Amino acid sequence: MKHVLFVCTGNTCRSPLAEALLRAKGDENIEVQSAGVAAHPGMLASKETEAVLKERGIPFRHASRPLNKERIEWADIILTMTKNHHEIAVQNHPEAADKIFTIKEFASDSDEAAGDIIDPIGGTMETYRKTAEELDRIMDAVLDKLKQL
Repeated sequence: MKHVLFVCTGNTCRSPLAEALLRAKGDENIEVQSAGVAAHPGMLASKETEAVLKERGIPFRHASRPLNKERIEWADIILTMTKNHHEIAVQNHPEAADKIFTIKEFASDSDEAAGDIIDPIGGTMETYRKTAEELDRIMDAVLDKLKQL
């Protein structure tokens, strides 16, 4: 069983989207959670995140969680949405540096392809759809890479 933790800022948009999208791929050998580097515990996913997942037929219930030692220890792989999230996670949890990657870096196996997943917060539904599409495309590569570990 592999434990994957997705990390963004508030754990209400990008990381919950990534969590739901990977879970929807249906690999029973992977458990997935999400957290935020500045999350307030118990906040719901944004209504746009919920709407995008509903459009895709993906059921999802969510309450935000902060990135903490317990979640870091639970995870085999920690995938952040941005380089800044990566830096914060490594700075706060240096003991886990070898298992923290940006999602694009992990999926591509190349630093050159490493960029950020744009934060849709405050954007239109179309912005959320584009974020979900980008994450969904990346998720296939993430899943392939996880199977190799």
